[in-house]
Amino acid sequence: MLLRVTYLELRAAPGPPDRHAGPESISVERPELSDYLSLYRRIGASLGWDQRLLMPEAELAQLLQSTQLRIYLLRNEFGEAVGFCEFDRSGFPQIELKNFGLVPEARGRRLGPWLLSTALAAEWKTNPARIWLHTDTWDHPAAIRVYQQTGFCIYDVRYEAPDQIS
Repeated sequence: MLLRVTYLELRAAPGPPDRHAGPESISVERPELSDYLSLYRRIGASLGWDQRLLMPEAELAQLLQSTQLRIYLLRNEFGEAVGFCEFDRSGFPQIELKNFGLVPEARGRRLGPWLLSTALAAEWKTNPARIWLHTDTWDHPAAIRVYQQTGFCIYDVRYEAPDQIS
């Protein structure tokens, strides 16, 4: 089985972050391994996410504490993490949006676009050449639309086996 993989990039400053009036908050954090994996599983279970689950835990723990990743956590009014944007900055000035998502109970409330636009605005202040990502058939049906609304443009579409996607 092949998945349709869509590659998108942002080469100019995104628009201002979406406005949000709710009790939720966004902050850059370095989550502990157990907290990260719990959130990753809650978000990705229905979407087939497994990349971080297949990594050796020691390697993932080291990555989470490195400067290679920048993680923006979305927290609800109780301080619980309900979403995140994870940027891989190892190839700077190219930045890859590695993971982005919300737990199922936080979806459909415009929190995703708010989180994404806020994180992109902050990342763009570091003067990258571009921010890029890929999304595939298994991702949330609204993913491409949300990315395009924040300024991303499609630059390639490929059909790849699930084990070839990184």
